[in-house]
Amino acid sequence: MYIIIADNSGKKDGMSVFTGAGVAIITPMKANGEVNYDKLGEFLDYQINNSTDAIIICGTTGEASTLTHEEHVETIRFAADYVKKRVPVIAGTGSNCTKTAVELSKEAQAAGVDGCLVVTPYYNKATQKGLIEHYTAVARSIDLPIIMYNVPSRTGCNIQPETAVKLAKEVDNIVAIKAATGNLAQETKTMALAEGCLDMYSGEDGLIVPLMSIGAKGVISVLSNVAPQQTHDICAEFLAGNIEKARELQFKALPLVDALFCEVNPIPVKKALELMGFQVGPLRMPLTEMEPANVERLRKAMQDYGIL
Repeated sequence: MYIIIADNSGKKDGMSVFTGAGVAIITPMKANGEVNYDKLGEFLDYQINNSTDAIIICGTTGEASTLTHEEHVETIRFAADYVKKRVPVIAGTGSNCTKTAVELSKEAQAAGVDGCLVVTPYYNKATQKGLIEHYTAVARSIDLPIIMYNVPSRTGCNIQPETAVKLAKEVDNIVAIKAATGNLAQETKTMALAEGCLDMYSGEDGLIVPLMSIGAKGVISVLSNVAPQQTHDICAEFLAGNIEKARELQFKALPLVDALFCEVNPIPVKKALELMGFQVGPLRMPLTEMEPANVERLRKAMQDYGIL
């Protein structure tokens, strides 16, 4: 059981799920579209051997929205079993149906993961009251730490700073937020209101250092798929107090980050891995192959960054 001790200030001790760069890992597929567990195992080893600080399985980048429920649970189970606690494994268990999110989170806990990443309800959205009730229900169904995932550009639903902090203060195992709003003022307000009761992870590879400057613990990263050591180093340099070096590494990565998001994620990152020689297989529809002009843009950015 994950235990958090809260003091009277509302701060939580020992709350961090991880510190540094956690990879929002892709899900390799076979040519027939089935999940390729052999290649997933190889890629998990590659990530861990190249300093990735945590594995985030079955998130947006892992094409969770096109996995069946059975595939989703089996992919989580496989990752937890394969990693064997070498680094934390965090499972994407969010849904726009609270009951489904609860069920997935329970199954993830049974699989042996170290935490859950729970996206806000999407399409049907929710009011701030609805978000409080949704996250509270999911959190109280398990004994694992929960990272809320706020990505309004995809979901149409935005966790306001006051809501995030209320949840962190009132629900022991809601411990962090993956911040992917692109709104630095909002994220700054969240951290100011939290007064240490809520961890933050950047949800955007282009904003790792800016968000760490207001107290974020690191990043949940797409870039880490293709540059795990380099993304780890951005965080590690910042955490070691080498701010100028971290800033330099952040700037260096920006053209590649832009190329990795020139089409809908994970289309470019899967193509990038293919260019690097990884057999990650096809995308599931409705995602389609990358446009040729964008492939060349991506190839050049990878060459300039030194990973191709």
